[in-house]
Amino acid sequence: MIDTHCHLDAARFDEDRNEVLARAWAAGLHGIVIPGVGPHDWEPLRELSRQDARLQVGLGIHPQLLPDMPPEEDDAVLEHLDALLAKGGAAAVGECGLDGPSLPGAPLERQVMVLKRHLALARKHGLPVLMHCHRLHPALIELLKEEPLPEAGLLMHSYSGGVELARFYLQKGCHFSFAGPVTWAEARKPLDALRAIPLERLMAETDAPDQAPTPHRGTRSEPGYLPHILEGMARVRGEPVEEVARQTTENARRFFREAFPAPSR
Repeated sequence: MIDTHCHLDAARFDEDRNEVLARAWAAGLHGIVIPGVGPHDWEPLRELSRQDARLQVGLGIHPQLLPDMPPEEDDAVLEHLDALLAKGGAAAVGECGLDGPSLPGAPLERQVMVLKRHLALARKHGLPVLMHCHRLHPALIELLKEEPLPEAGLLMHSYSGGVELARFYLQKGCHFSFAGPVTWAEARKPLDALRAIPLERLMAETDAPDQAPTPHRGTRSEPGYLPHILEGMARVRGEPVEEVARQTTENARRFFREAFPAPSR
């Protein structure tokens, strides 16, 4: 099992990060992808990955961070990101994307420009993209109609859209990752999409420390909860959990270019 999106560097893990990791490995995980959200965490994440190959990282600028960044610094920050990606050590570009609630502090035009630069960097460095999209799917669709996707792929992180949106992203060659909400009783739209997406395009994530699955909903999530999410995905699809776990793990290994070490037997 591979958790394809876990903010392990979040402050909420500062007191017990090693214990969290120990529980994750004990739960059967083979790898964790930690997405960078801004320049403050890029170097620490690269160091974390150097210490343990089971921890792979993405480097990017989260759209929710843009309101706190001066727009006149965008070029310099993106050039710094380019330089870091050139050094290696990253398995993906992102987390990046579009975020509706951030529009008052980061207008759509700026968000789109920054995202286009991320996609260009992914194409340049041969890396896949970890895509965040919240309440701005129409804008993302328009962008992807014009912008070529990186050959390495694009992963729709914590997908929450419906079937029709999923069909467009499937046609573009995207992959999809699902998190704790697939286990929530009131979930509807993403579950319809989950049933419609081919298993070979699916991955699993915790998005920890957020979006904890049932039975841990309302508490801090952690990577060791990934089996609950895989069980939820299997239940929704009507497939054996062993098969869903096997295929999503294989998908993640392939998507991240075999960055994770093979599990010991």
